[in-house]
Amino acid sequence: MNGLVKTAQRVIQNCVKNTSLTGALVSRTQAPVKRDFTRGIWHMSCSKRLDGVAASSTLLHNHSNTCSCGCGLKAMHTKGERELVEFLTEEIVAERKAQKVKTLPKDVDGFVVAGDGAEVVLTKQLKDEVVKITFNVNHTVDSDDLEGEVQPDKQEFSEMRSRPQFEVDLVRGDTTLGFTCSYLNEPPPASGDEYNDIFGIDEVTIYKGEWNDKVYAVAGDVLDGYLYDLLMNLLEEKGISNEFAQKLSDFSTAYEHAAYINLLETVSKFTIGKQ
Repeated sequence: MNGLVKTAQRVIQNCVKNTSLTGALVSRTQAPVKRDFTRGIWHMSCSKRLDGVAASSTLLHNHSNTCSCGCGLKAMHTKGERELVEFLTEEIVAERKAQKVKTLPKDVDGFVVAGDGAEVVLTKQLKDEVVKITFNVNHTVDSDDLEGEVQPDKQEFSEMRSRPQFEVDLVRGDTTLGFTCSYLNEPPPASGDEYNDIFGIDEVTIYKGEWNDKVYAVAGDVLDGYLYDLLMNLLEEKGISNEFAQKLSDFSTAYEHAAYINLLETVSKFTIGKQ
């Protein structure tokens, strides 16, 4: 779509954008807000009925002379520890069955992926600059339009989606033009040839060398509307489009889910005493 047309459409939608971004501004050092939704829905809806779960639970009780976790240290484990390991054994099986992506990709839409714990960095080398995207998957998971309460006799559950706030840095030499972006909670509906963004700019900054607290930054919702739209067009030219934002969310969802399963397994090993 022609960039001028998109710019004109964004100008029309600017008032909608300002409303959608209200409350979304988060500084580069501010901790994210923890979500209220918990993963209990995974267990309530399907984990008890998945094939293999009952068998794995039964294996924990095969030997009366061992702890229920099978470690042979019955006297050293409390009732709470045994119950925790039993639950984690079932939950890990359920989460692995629900896992859509078994092997994480090494690149996302041409960006090379590098993960370090909860933090992920995507990089792409252009002709005269490096585009770097950084995000953290902690506290980024929410459910997709959960309607009503989960029925105990149904196996359906709402998909858990990760929509992290992400930093986009355009690096040329020792100068960085940086953007803090986040997904819009309720993007305006698209119709016909309209172009509606699914993410927005929370903050813009530019600096030399390393970023620090002295660097000036301006909030996206107080930028001139036309300037905001031109910056969104610039991001699109660098590959940060609606399509990319959706792929980023898909990858972040898979990455976060893998990290969650790893956490469950690590907690189980810690409880058993096999750190």
